[in-house]
Amino acid sequence: MMKEGFLRLSVEINKKINQASIHSKRRIKMDYDVIVLGGGPGGYTAAIRLSELGKKVAVVEEDSLGGTCLNRGCIPTKVYSHAAELINAIKDAKDFGIMAQYTLDIAKLRQKKERVVKRLVGGVGYLMNLHHIDVIKGRGRFVDENTIEVDKRYTAENFIIATGSKVFLPPIEGINSEGVITSDKALELERIPEKIVIIGAGIIGLEFANIYSALGSKVVIIEMLPQLLPMLDRDIADTMEKILRHKKIELHLNSKVEKIEEGLKVVYTTEGNTRVVECDTVLVAVGRVANVNGIEALNLDMDKKGIKVDSHMRTSIKNIYAIGDVTGGIQLAHVASYQGIVAVHNIAGEEKEADLNAVPNCLYTSPEIAWVGLNEVQAREKFGDVKIGTFPYTALGRAMTMGQNDGFVKIIAEAKYNRVVGMEIIGAGATEIIHEGVLAIKEEFTLEELADAIHAHPTLSESVKEAAEDALGMPINKG
Repeated sequence: MMKEGFLRLSVEINKKINQASIHSKRRIKMDYDVIVLGGGPGGYTAAIRLSELGKKVAVVEEDSLGGTCLNRGCIPTKVYSHAAELINAIKDAKDFGIMAQYTLDIAKLRQKKERVVKRLVGGVGYLMNLHHIDVIKGRGRFVDENTIEVDKRYTAENFIIATGSKVFLPPIEGINSEGVITSDKALELERIPEKIVIIGAGIIGLEFANIYSALGSKVVIIEMLPQLLPMLDRDIADTMEKILRHKKIELHLNSKVEKIEEGLKVVYTTEGNTRVVECDTVLVAVGRVANVNGIEALNLDMDKKGIKVDSHMRTSIKNIYAIGDVTGGIQLAHVASYQGIVAVHNIAGEEKEADLNAVPNCLYTSPEIAWVGLNEVQAREKFGDVKIGTFPYTALGRAMTMGQNDGFVKIIAEAKYNRVVGMEIIGAGATEIIHEGVLAIKEEFTLEELADAIHAHPTLSESVKEAAEDALGMPINKG
C-alpha cells in the first residue's frame, strides 16, 4: 500500500512539474512569433503573409534570398530558354520571307541572366524590408521545438521549415570527374559544349537539352525509363520524342549509365549491350532530394522523401510546419508558395487545408508542355468511363500564323457528369493556356461550360474550347 501511494504521489509531482514547465515556457517572451527557415519562394511568401497578419517574423537564409528558384533554377533557366526561342525564331524566319543571321555571345547571355536574377533577388530583399521582416544570414539548426541556432540562438512560438531541396547525385562511378556538372552549374559555363551528354530525361534534363541544342551543342540524352515523362499520356510523350529526334537530339531510352571514364567517356547499357559515348560535358539531371539538414534534434516523423506533414502543413510537432520540396511532395516553386500560405493561415488560427488536385506543371521546351489533374490512364482507373477531346495545332489558326504547328490540346473528363478532371497540352503557349485547365478542375467545370465560354479568335487558347467540343462529340473545326 505504501508503495502504491508513493507511486501515485510521484506521478502527481511529475505532472505538476511538467505543467509548471509549460506555464514557465509560455511566460518567457520569444524573440519572434514565427521563424521561417529558408528564403525561397515558399519561405519568403509565408513570411510576407505572416507580417500582413501582424506577426513578428524572421527568415533564416544561408545563401541568397529567392532560393534555388530565383538564383539557379526557374528564373535563370528561363532566360536561356528564351534565348533558345529567339534562335529558333531566327532560323524559322526565312519561312516568313525574313533572311537573318546571328552570332551568340555567351558572356552577354550570362550577364543578362545575372541582371534578371539580381533584380528579382533585390526585389525580395525590398519586400522583406517593406514588411519589417528580419533576415538572419546563415544556416539554421534546431536546438529544440522553440529554439534554433544560427550565429546565436533565436526563439519563436512557431517555425516553418522551407529549406527546399538539393541536387541528387546517383552512385555512378566517375560522377565527380572534371567536366561533370549538375543543374546548379549548367548556366555558368563559359563556353557552349560541342557535345553534351545529359543523364536523365525528366523536366530538368529536357529543358537543358532544348537550351543547349538551340545554342549549338550536340545533345545526347540517356534515360533509364522506357518512356519520356511517364507522368504524361503516351501520345504527349511520343510527340515530344519525335520532336527531339527531329532536332537531331540523340535519345537513348531504357538505358542505364554504368560509369564515366577518364576523358569523359560515358559508358551505358541498352538492350543488354554496352556502349560508350564521348563528350566534353556531362550534365547529371536525375532529380532533387529534400534538404533536411539542421532538423535532427527535433526527431520529426519522416519518410525517405522528406518531412511528413498533414493537410495543414503541420509536422509531427504541433508548432512546427514544413512546406515545399523539403516535404518530399511536388517539387515546384508555386506549390511551395501555396503551401506556405496554407501553413501561415493555420498558424494564425484558421483551419485551412492544402488542395493539390489542380496543380499546373510546366515544361519549358520548344514546344512547351503543360498538364494539370489526372492523365487519361489515371482517369480511367478512377472513373472507369471517361470522355477525351483533342484539338491539333495544325488546325489552329493562330498557331499556323506563328509557324508553330506542332502539338495539341487534350482534355479528360469523367463520363457521368462530364466534369473536367485533366488537361494536357503540348504546343506553343502551353504554360499559359494550362490555367484554363487549373480553373476548370478547381471549380469543377463541365465540358459544356468550357465549350460554352466565348474564346477570342484567333488565339492559342481557343484550342481549349475546340477540345471540349470534341470531347462532347460536336467538333466544329476538327475533321
